[in-house]
Amino acid sequence: MKPYLPITPEDREQMLKKIGVDSIEDLFCDVPEHIKLKEELKINDSLSEMEIRRRFAELGKKNKNIDDYTCYLGGGAYDHYIPSTVGHIAGRSEFYTSYTPYQPEVSQGTLQYIFEYQSMLAELTGMDVMNASMYDGATATAEAALMAIRIKKKRNKIIVSKTVNPDTIDVLETYCHFRDIELEYLEEKDGETDPASLEKIDKETAGVIIQNPNFYGIIEDVAHIEEATHESKSLLIMNVDPSTLGILEAPGKLGADIVVGEGQSLGIPLSYGGPYVGFMGTTTKNMRKLPGRICGETVDEDGKRGFVLTLQAREQHIRREKANSNICSNQSLYALMNTVYLSTMGIAGMKEVGNQCVSKASYAYKKLLETDKFEKAFDKPFFKEFVVKSKVDTEKINKVLFENGIIGPLDLGKINLDMKNHLMFSITEKRTKDEIDKLVEILKGVE
Repeated sequence: MKPYLPITPEDREQMLKKIGVDSIEDLFCDVPEHIKLKEELKINDSLSEMEIRRRFAELGKKNKNIDDYTCYLGGGAYDHYIPSTVGHIAGRSEFYTSYTPYQPEVSQGTLQYIFEYQSMLAELTGMDVMNASMYDGATATAEAALMAIRIKKKRNKIIVSKTVNPDTIDVLETYCHFRDIELEYLEEKDGETDPASLEKIDKETAGVIIQNPNFYGIIEDVAHIEEATHESKSLLIMNVDPSTLGILEAPGKLGADIVVGEGQSLGIPLSYGGPYVGFMGTTTKNMRKLPGRICGETVDEDGKRGFVLTLQAREQHIRREKANSNICSNQSLYALMNTVYLSTMGIAGMKEVGNQCVSKASYAYKKLLETDKFEKAFDKPFFKEFVVKSKVDTEKINKVLFENGIIGPLDLGKINLDMKNHLMFSITEKRTKDEIDKLVEILKGVE
């Protein structure tokens, strides 16, 4: 008997007798002998609870994380401060399910926080309606492309700017490939979408996807893109970082038809890359084409406030070929964390986060250029990320920083060969003046 199976030999004997076989091996008599494993699995012996705790603690020490290191790495996941209320509320056992709240009479708590989540994100993005249960920012962007195709039925082309996060573009390419959707690109110039390439937007285009701030941290000139998109009666899809919307104009007010993004920056830990949570909002006109689900507010027969699933156009409710999406599980635990974060921060807090990111990033940018180790890569307005061109080997820079307890910037040369010797720094509200000054002082000495 294997020590990790909580049954006695007597238990096993009774179970085998009940089903009419003499041994465990008899259960696999239909499996050809030549493919059966005839030896023990090459795994370590079992450990006691105390031993396994010690073992995992030792393994955990091999990880280097933001509790021990100062982080300047961004590119889609950010080291923002998370108020203690977020973990306290999200850690309550009643929220530990990904099951869809089909029965409103027993799911009022879940339905209410999803409703509050939708309301807050809709206000933050300036959209009429927000859905729930998008997996992450990349797949939300791809789902938005599919939504645009559903709305513009006679069009089969999506155009995406090359200044969108490369990981998001990879996911988008996969979705479009298997749906036979034509995918074209707006070129980039000086770190932002090239206005000259907007001529690609035509009567065959269902949707145009841009990111703001874009992958390089630069704030795009949305007005020209919006004008060209709507002139062709295409849909403008904006991928946004919600942590910037405390001070940047809401995408809904910039003319976006669909807004998507990654919610990690709103109270979700980095967690070595995931899991995260995506969001998607749109106008009232297009809401019935949304994937996922929408929770609504109502009153019961006694006039008491209650919450229900208002829109759930997915394959479990209608014929699969007519479903807007195959999003199955209810990814709302992280939506709850977004909700608690936004509730805790409030309007003033979100503005403070944005202002600190902008001012600290500007300070770091200025100080790095003063070292004469770096030069400007782009001369455009940025939010919390910026790119500089290094005169020193980028791998050496990150190695030296790591040796000094710092997780360094993103080496763009490893993503795009045309960006060799370019580094992208991410500066959030967590970074202090002393930390930035230490970063600059270390980099001064790198040769």
